[in-house]
Amino acid sequence: MPGGLHPAISSRTPHHRALPELFERDLHSRVARFFDEKQYATVQAACARLIPTDQDPGATEAGVVDFIDGFLGAFASDPPLIWAGGPFSGRFGGDPRFGTFHRLNPRDELAWRTRIEGSQGIAQRERLGPVVGLQDRYRSGLAALGEDFLEISGDEQDRRLKADADFLSLLHEHACEGMYGAPEYLGNRDQVGWRYIGFAGDVAPRGYTDDEVSQP
Repeated sequence: MPGGLHPAISSRTPHHRALPELFERDLHSRVARFFDEKQYATVQAACARLIPTDQDPGATEAGVVDFIDGFLGAFASDPPLIWAGGPFSGRFGGDPRFGTFHRLNPRDELAWRTRIEGSQGIAQRERLGPVVGLQDRYRSGLAALGEDFLEISGDEQDRRLKADADFLSLLHEHACEGMYGAPEYLGNRDQVGWRYIGFAGDVAPRGYTDDEVSQP
């Protein structure tokens, strides 16, 4: 994996692999929230171009696509997958409550639904004008990648991703969040992102030892 992530496509990404080899396990085990199976596989392939698998784990191993799918389909759950609970995850002691998500108050729900789903002509959501939501941005971005995105070469996948700078930037932002965010948000599977950068994650309530905080 490249040491510094950025929106440019990595030239070290392995060559394109066929759908059954790369995606079969995830497609059969996932809980559908927003993407259909083709969209899910396309996003996973695109993220694999941004954070590739080489001698180190990449976006595929971290389940980045599940983070994105969970965020776009946050309101498919009740409570929605917006704010994880707390104060502790249980990884270093304490009552494990991160996985119990908070209910949103009406104002917060309005704001988050507008951001994710768009204004959709709903007056409450258009006080400051129409809003194109993240769901529609993904629909448009995936459509621009083409129905054959999974069958084309890695070089052609890179070319199509670079052709839509706005979608590439959005996808890269979410891929990084899914790679290095808290696992309760469905990415960073088995904490592979944290382990790759040598980060222990949330350590409360244990905290850090004197030796740990004195290390360079």
